Amino acid sequence: MASALKHINYGKSRVRVAKIVRHENRHDFSDLTVDLRLQGGFEECYLSGDNSMVIPTDTMKNTVYAIAAGQSLDPVEGFARAAGEHFLATHAHVCSAQIDIVEHRWDRLDPYAFEQGRPVRFASALVSRDGVTIHSGVDNLILLKTTKSAFAGYLKDRYTTLKETTDRILATSLKATWRYINLEVDYNAVMASCRRLMVEVFAAHDSLAVQQTLYAMGDAVLQQHEEIAEISLSMPNKHYLPVNLELLGLENRNEIFLPTDEPHGQIEACVIR
Repeated sequence: MASALKHINYGKSRVRVAKIVRHENRHDFSDLTVDLRLQGGFEECYLSGDNSMVIPTDTMKNTVYAIAAGQSLDPVEGFARAAGEHFLATHAHVCSAQIDIVEHRWDRLDPYAFEQGRPVRFASALVSRDGVTIHSGVDNLILLKTTKSAFAGYLKDRYTTLKETTDRILATSLKATWRYINLEVDYNAVMASCRRLMVEVFAAHDSLAVQQTLYAMGDAVLQQHEEIAEISLSMPNKHYLPVNLELLGLENRNEIFLPTDEPHGQIEACVIR
C-alpha cells in the first residue's frame, strides 16, 4: 500500500529573547517567547533524508536574535510579521511562516526596575499549649532591574569561565518569610509594608552581588518593623545571558539577551535582630 505526506511543518519552539532599549532617563524592557513553524518544499527531507532545502532550526533561533537586534520588539505583532516576512523573502521554497509570540509582561517600578505577575501571599500559625507562633510571607514576587547590578572580584579556579561584569540584568523570584514577635498587629498593613520595602530596596540598591541585595532587603524590613523577629529570604538568580551576535556578523551592545533559569544560582539567608 502506497503512502504519502499529507501535511508537513517544522520549526523552533520556545526561543527566549529579551531586549533592553536604553533611553537617557529610563530603560524599556521586552521579554518574549517565540515559536516558529515553516511550510514549504521540505518533502525530500522527510522522504529520503535530503537536507539540501532544510533551514536548520538553530538558524531560525539565530534569526530571531538578529531581527531583535535590528528593530523593536514592541509591538510584538510587528516583530512577528518581520520574522515571518524574513523567511519568505530569503527562501523562495518557503510558502508560509507561522510565528507565535508570548509577551512576558513586566510592570515598571522605576526607570530601571520592573515587577512581573502577582505574588502569592501565605501565612502559618502554630498553636500549642505553650503559645502561638505566626509566620507571614510572599512567594513568586518576580523582580528585575536592567542596571545597578554587578558581579566581580569572586574566587576563581581552573574551572571558572564566568566573566566579571559591572553592569548586568538582575532578576529573581523572591520568597520571603517572617516571624512575628508581637501578634497584635495589623497583618494586612505589615504585609503591604514589607512587600513595598523589599521592592524599593531591590530597585534602588547598587548591587555588588545578589547576596548583598538580599541582606539589604531583609535589613530594611527589620529596621522598619519592630514586631518582626526575623526574616528568611530566598532569591534564585534568573539569568539573562548576552547573546553572542558576533557569529551573525552583528554587534550586541548589551541589548539582546537569552532568558534562562536552568541552572540558576540559589541565594538564601535568614536575617535576624
